[in-house]
Amino acid sequence: MTVEPPYLRIAGDIRRRIASGELAPGDRVPSTRRITQDWGVAMATATKALATLNQEGLVRAVPGVGTVVAEPDRERRAIRGQGLTRERIIRTAIALVDAEGLTALSMRRVATEFGTSTMALYRHVPSKGELVRLMSEAVFSEEPPGPRPSGWRAQLALEARWLWDLYERHPWLARVMAALTRPMASPHAMRYTERVLSALSGLGLTPTQMIHVHLALLGYAQGVAMAIELESQARQDTGMTPEQWMASNEPRMEAIQTTGAYPTLSTLFGEDEFDLELGTLFEFGLERMLDGVAALIEGPRGVSLRRTP
Repeated sequence: MTVEPPYLRIAGDIRRRIASGELAPGDRVPSTRRITQDWGVAMATATKALATLNQEGLVRAVPGVGTVVAEPDRERRAIRGQGLTRERIIRTAIALVDAEGLTALSMRRVATEFGTSTMALYRHVPSKGELVRLMSEAVFSEEPPGPRPSGWRAQLALEARWLWDLYERHPWLARVMAALTRPMASPHAMRYTERVLSALSGLGLTPTQMIHVHLALLGYAQGVAMAIELESQARQDTGMTPEQWMASNEPRMEAIQTTGAYPTLSTLFGEDEFDLELGTLFEFGLERMLDGVAALIEGPRGVSLRRTP
């Protein structure tokens, strides 16, 4: 008796839900993380199950949403009707990771989007690591909109908000670019660095201070942006918005606060409604960071960032 591989069993279960109309075109199908939880399988098995459905033309990746039920053959015919190029591989990989997260990315998975073999992709991109680098480079090829403002503070604010916008649209990007001490060789990302340093030029700061200001702002934006990726993944896993999640956990939160162990925290939100929104948090922190840069610029010139205790 032949035992059906787990990924085929999972694909079959989802296929039946699509055929019965339980999952209609445009509906989200279980994410890879949700499959690992509900079916008790490894991430590789979950990825293979979705790849099987994708190759059959039953599902497709939608940026910012996840994997959804496809309208019959429309996306697959459009993709196969065009030639395989490095640029199209990069664009397809970005759309896939925007929708499902960086863990969903593999050369095999991207190949299924084109209905071709993995080896065909290797003729254009030599490895997954190189594909990630090319994806980052493509995203950073954009430029901040509008004319460059005058004044160092307005210029730094423009660059930081431009970077935040990239992270919001591509939640995986912050993690990819997070290695501050081992930066990725990316000419387009280095243009961002050049613009930030040019905003700080001529203000009396030392080279060390200029680099530290740049890295502090970059690290701050990346740190807050990490929460975007985590929230995107949590939404796929649970199917709940942040508001729905907070509502479901409210009784537990109240039970903890009524113990009296957190008197200051318990009094903060008694009257005012508090809504934690990442964009608002980013703006608050950015202004405080820029206040700190202003204090550095207005202080004694040429003082090293290294201070003796």
